[in-house]
Amino acid sequence: MWKRDESVKPATPPAPAPAAPAAPAVSMPPAASERRHQHMGENVNIGKSVIIKGELSGSEDLTIEGHVEGRIELKENILTIGPNGKIRAEVFAKSVIVLGEVTGNVTASDKVDIRDNGSVDGDITSPRVAIAEGAHFRGSVDMQRGGGKPAAKAPAPAPATAAASAAAAPAQGQKVGA
Repeated sequence: MWKRDESVKPATPPAPAPAAPAAPAVSMPPAASERRHQHMGENVNIGKSVIIKGELSGSEDLTIEGHVEGRIELKENILTIGPNGKIRAEVFAKSVIVLGEVTGNVTASDKVDIRDNGSVDGDITSPRVAIAEGAHFRGSVDMQRGGGKPAAKAPAPAPATAAASAAAAPAQGQKVGA
């Protein structure tokens, strides 16, 4: 306290005196604010009174309780639409949890989870989809897997089928000719 009073009194006449005490005082709050930002980095919230129109992108987990219209892109993070959230947007995220309302297509690289009272009107593209009892969903679901695996499986049956067809054709031809 005594240092604060002293820093306030000399602050008026000389400029260097407040700079020295101000540096330690300023370094303390940034450390506290850095801790807050690190904690907030885990999950950022958009309150229910907030309305966003346009593109929303980021590299942090996000919870939306407000209204968003446009496009949401969090490709490496989790997007949670809270119970009060109303989304009219194309959504791209690692994982999407819906407790509110989403109107638009949802694409997730990991999972889409529509919980109790959650609502999605649009197409879902994700390798894993969970729809709780009591949830609303209207659209189509594409549960695609990794790009390399389906391509490898598709050609394998085709040659086997072709070989079986080729073997069957001469046998039929021989029977007909005999």
